[in-house]
Amino acid sequence: MNRSEIWKSYRFPILLVLGILIGSVFGLVAGEKAAIVKPLGDIFLNLMFTIVVPMVLVSISSAVGSMVNMKRLGSILVNLIIVFIGTGAVAAVLVLFAVNLFPPAANTTIAMGAAEVGESAAVGDMIVGALTVSDFPDLLSRKNMLPLIIFSVMFGFCVSACGGDESPVGKMLANLNNIIMKMVNLIMKFAPIGLGAYFANLVGEFGPSLIGDYGRSMILYYPLCLIYVVVFFPLYSYMAGGKEGIRRMLKFVPTPALTAFATQSSMATLPVNLDACDKMGVPKDIREIVLPMGATMHMDGSVLSSIVKIAFLFGVFNQPFAGVGTYAMSIVVAILSAFVLSGAPGGGLVGEMLIVGLFGFPPEAFPLIATLGFLFDPAATCLNASGDAIASMMVARMVEGKQWIHNRLKGNNEKLVENTDITV
Repeated sequence: MNRSEIWKSYRFPILLVLGILIGSVFGLVAGEKAAIVKPLGDIFLNLMFTIVVPMVLVSISSAVGSMVNMKRLGSILVNLIIVFIGTGAVAAVLVLFAVNLFPPAANTTIAMGAAEVGESAAVGDMIVGALTVSDFPDLLSRKNMLPLIIFSVMFGFCVSACGGDESPVGKMLANLNNIIMKMVNLIMKFAPIGLGAYFANLVGEFGPSLIGDYGRSMILYYPLCLIYVVVFFPLYSYMAGGKEGIRRMLKFVPTPALTAFATQSSMATLPVNLDACDKMGVPKDIREIVLPMGATMHMDGSVLSSIVKIAFLFGVFNQPFAGVGTYAMSIVVAILSAFVLSGAPGGGLVGEMLIVGLFGFPPEAFPLIATLGFLFDPAATCLNASGDAIASMMVARMVEGKQWIHNRLKGNNEKLVENTDITV
């Protein structure tokens, strides 16, 4: 491609990178004074968070409600679960190998060995709380995304049973969905400035003082994320759509990946992900089911970080991190802790409390991995959100067959060229 084509294809990711870099430099130079630009970042995040709940409710209800063929819905959901569990298992095996080869708590100066590890807590109440709420108004909160998704699927199923997209409610949902996506495009015009300001404040407030005893864990985790991106993302994309799948991934995934890295929130990245998957050719019903569910359920980056945190705590408390039982429990806890993340920046605090509780670590363990969580969060969220986009391609491949991407692009080349990037 020549320069003009490169700029046209990657203009928005380039502007995001420039915004983040300028914000980071400003944060390093200004230090704590960089907080002066924090309101700009907060405004952008608040706008994104405000649109997330109605977008999830309307997009899932519309996608499910417009389905005449419930067999297709069942196929999407079954293959979605297969993809989520499969990629999560790959991430878990990779990180288990890494923490045994390079223990994250080796040579730490943190002295916690005297504290006793208690009994593991029951998880029944946590599961109920993660999947349901006790009152309808509680659904209208981004802190309860899984219950909202479950409600939206049920509501969409009932819309489909009562006339589908030809019913008055079905037509209203379709129109609302178009309106909401127009709002997303308006909000995203502010993204380079908002993300730059948000990052400036983070770097200015915490800066280089975050390394210390956690340096070894960061040296393990960030290259591990890079390995996962370089090796497995192209592999998953090739499985989904061959060489064209890889090309689409390289072209359209950088924007949601950068947005997720800067905001540290899969939910804030969801509107951007939906737009990216539209351009990648993922069918509407698939992307509008896979992506919202993936934002709270498909978290390969969080699986990687959770097992590193668990191994770190075992080392700090002088417990042997070994054995099939320990590894199996770590995988289960990592996936479960990823399940209950709220989608907000730093939302991993809930998952970290779950890790401490389920393994029976004392309360002193929580601030240790909470700090690790903050250090890992940008890369973890970047993997989570970009992995959702790739997962949607894999589900499309499993639902529509090997030639899905070529069949989709064949009749829509003009539309895809016109929508190559978000207008800013």
